Amino acid sequence: IDEWTLPGARFPLQTARDADVGRNSLLTYHLTSNPSFSLVMKESPDGSKQPELVLDRALDREKQSSFELVLTAVDGGDPVRSGTVQVHINVTDANDNSPVFSKSLYEARVSENLPAGSLVLHVQATDADAGTNGQVSYSLGNVPDAISALFAVDRETGEVRTAGPLDFEEKSKYIFGMEAKDGGGLVSHCKVQIDIIDENDNAPEITILSLSSPVPEDTPTGTVVAVLNVNDLDSGENGQVSCELSGEAPLSIVASSGGSYKVLVLAKALDREEAAFRELVLRASDGGDPARTGTARIRVTVVDVNDNAPVFSQAEYTVRVPEDVPVGSTLVTVTATDGDEGLNGQVKYS
Repeated sequence: IDEWTLPGARFPLQTARDADVGRNSLLTYHLTSNPSFSLVMKESPDGSKQPELVLDRALDREKQSSFELVLTAVDGGDPVRSGTVQVHINVTDANDNSPVFSKSLYEARVSENLPAGSLVLHVQATDADAGTNGQVSYSLGNVPDAISALFAVDRETGEVRTAGPLDFEEKSKYIFGMEAKDGGGLVSHCKVQIDIIDENDNAPEITILSLSSPVPEDTPTGTVVAVLNVNDLDSGENGQVSCELSGEAPLSIVASSGGSYKVLVLAKALDREEAAFRELVLRASDGGDPARTGTARIRVTVVDVNDNAPVFSQAEYTVRVPEDVPVGSTLVTVTATDGDEGLNGQVKYS
């Protein structure tokens, strides 16, 4: 009997035979007491009676899948004689149960850059029906292409695995629906939330926003020479950046109030005569383990100013000449040099 059979349905049972005649062969029937079934007698036009099983209340295979009853036939003789037959009722399944997920929301935390095919989480749904009606298959359901490009589900096991590279910097959380469908077409849904954990996969980036070069050598200390932007796409300690300078340039680095911008200022006076240009390397390191670094090279040209007077090769020249030296004769050659360059370093004598 199908479990969807409505109460009141009748099912003919086997009739009994008695070889006696008259009252001794007059048969009555009795059925084992059961709240789901009762017995009625259907009389045929020829006067014979057919026992019929009547369904008194709805069946539910998931609660009780079978019944064992006994049908007894009793004759009218004295003493009474009877015969019995076993009535075994199988309740056949109907697809009256949808799959049920063990959770309404499945959550997982996974690191970014997982290899394709890595297990993320496992969803599970059960169906109380039997046979194909209770066989559950899983799918992502109606999700955007961006989700199906990153995640895939095994139809039979419910294992959700990565199908593409995850990137925390692109998106840190995914929420989407999944569905379970049984063999009869009934569907249920659940939600999946996957949080992406940041890894230190980005090195700090240094961008030179402005650079003052060349710089006059008489520029006051404290003057801003360059403005930089230092940025790391990672989060937390992986994105916290510290900077340091290497090289002999008389510059120092100062962090701005915003934390991202760095300013290079002149720490001490410049001297073009000491060095015509200054080179330094700015190194930015994040707080990851292991740390990642980014570098930028900065070259500052020093412009000459007239800060040097000519200097004679000697402070005093002593010359002895005869009194009859011809007019126009060279008596002595004096030499002076100037540490400046260009016009500032060209020396004239008088």
